[in-house]
Amino acid sequence: MKKNIWIFNHYATNMYFDNGGRHYWFAKYLKQADYNPVIFCANTLHGFDKSVDTNEQLYIEKRDNLDRIPFVFVKTPQYKKNGISRINNMLSFYFHLFKVAKSFQKEHGKPDIILASSVHPLTLVAGIQIARKLNIPCICEVRDLWPESIVAYGRLKEGSLLSKLLYKGEKWIYKNAAALIFTMEGGKDYIKDKKWDRKNGGRIDLGKVYYINNGIDLTAALENKKLYPYKNEHFDHIKGRKIIYTGSIREVNDIGLILDAAKLLHDCDITFCIFGDGEEREKLERRVTKEQIDHVIFFGKVDKKYIPDIVSKAALLLLLYAKEISDVAKYGMSQNKLFDYLASGQPIVSNLPNRYSIINKYDCGIEKGIPTAELLAGQIRDMIQDEKNMYRWGENSKSTAKAFSFEEHTKKLITIIEKTS
Repeated sequence: MKKNIWIFNHYATNMYFDNGGRHYWFAKYLKQADYNPVIFCANTLHGFDKSVDTNEQLYIEKRDNLDRIPFVFVKTPQYKKNGISRINNMLSFYFHLFKVAKSFQKEHGKPDIILASSVHPLTLVAGIQIARKLNIPCICEVRDLWPESIVAYGRLKEGSLLSKLLYKGEKWIYKNAAALIFTMEGGKDYIKDKKWDRKNGGRIDLGKVYYINNGIDLTAALENKKLYPYKNEHFDHIKGRKIIYTGSIREVNDIGLILDAAKLLHDCDITFCIFGDGEEREKLERRVTKEQIDHVIFFGKVDKKYIPDIVSKAALLLLLYAKEISDVAKYGMSQNKLFDYLASGQPIVSNLPNRYSIINKYDCGIEKGIPTAELLAGQIRDMIQDEKNMYRWGENSKSTAKAFSFEEHTKKLITIIEKTS
């Protein structure tokens, strides 16, 4: 009999509504392999002022999604932005998870293994502690380096008392997890650099450290491309080539650099199409109007089901970040949009070089330091004029997407589960 697997992810709530996302796809393919996954998440929806009604109970189970995957929604208080209310939401999920696990176990039986996933570390702590109570292993999945990332962003001072406590907690998680899965390829190097591994006198066994990046459900992507073509009059009537960006429009995404580069490419037959939303969008749209950058169009946020069709229409896809994120990228990146881009079979240009670059490793475009608008404009101009390499990059993107499909990722996860339990 195949194993019962509990998956803890505070922010998996949106996956229930989207019928997709990392743990949804893991669960989908685990089910197909005759495992029994259950996803535990908050009932509040991150980034939205809505939640799943738990009928005044501590949790509610639902499985009325496309693939009949069971979701357990843990009651947590609403929050809007980062601050005290969000911290309260995190703490609530952490403490409630113990009661929910106890109650759910009584009703459905004991799991064989727990997969606890960050972003924040409290979910990993809960996973380890609950697994100990149940005398089962807990695999901890690290999707963000806490506190490394918040130190890199300047939100926490390195060497401060709080940062020392958070690093100590991080090391405790890595030591006590039965196995570790990093979504960034440099996870082992991160542990070595911290001197937490046994070879450097630490207590973490690198033999239990694995790597499974984010990826894409290619079956769903192909179905969505066929079933949900994006219909927009402005988009459909664009003449010439489309240079496309999809995703968040925040300061860290440096969309202003696209506008600066676009002004230098006014003589090219291209249009920059920007899909997404964020706190920088209105300001940038005002810039486009004021500076008359006619070949840049903001299309706003679109449902994820339209993304496969949208990105397939690109001549070139943009993956850009502000310079400040370079320290965070040191150990590799796991952006969801990268895999949407790869599945489109189109070339990619990125300004975030790192030693674990998927774009460069698999030759899917160009990823290097591009700090100025002049350099970005020149890179775009050179690429779109290079038809031979554009074709090669596009074909490589397609084949790389297959290697990062969740069908393949789940095979790796099953190997780790069987080895760990």
